[in-house]
Amino acid sequence: MDKLKLNILNLLKEDARHSAELLATMLGEDRAAVETAIAELEADKVIVKYATVVNWGKVDDDKVTALIEVQITPERGRGFDAIAERIYLYPEVKSVYLMSGAYDLLVEIEGTTLKEVASFVSSKLSSIDRVLSTKTHFILKKYKQDGVIFEDHEDDQRLLISP
Repeated sequence: MDKLKLNILNLLKEDARHSAELLATMLGEDRAAVETAIAELEADKVIVKYATVVNWGKVDDDKVTALIEVQITPERGRGFDAIAERIYLYPEVKSVYLMSGAYDLLVEIEGTTLKEVASFVSSKLSSIDRVLSTKTHFILKKYKQDGVIFEDHEDDQRLLISP
């Protein structure tokens, strides 16, 4: 990938609202070249979505988010892909990652209640062939997401120690 496209991606990751004109100015490039590069990135599915990071803790919203560790037996000929696909097609599932270590997949889901999330795990996820075990972790509070700190933090309050 050329340097222009990488620079565009980095700037859009910081703020997806940047216009092609602003990106061109920031990069010292021609606007048409930036527009062409963005169109190619979208066509190649490098840019798949423009999104907003929301601090849901500041919204009167009762979402329950859980991270589920899933151990599975890979399928012959398709490995983990077939099972991951079966899982990510559920509308409750927000993300699925293939992991190294103690478990195979990390699944992020959202529900409206703890009971709804537990029901998803027990009735849908655990019942999939080749799923050996699950371990559910509920997110209690988000401090930082996608590089954005949600907390209003004060200056460092530690006492200075001098010799």
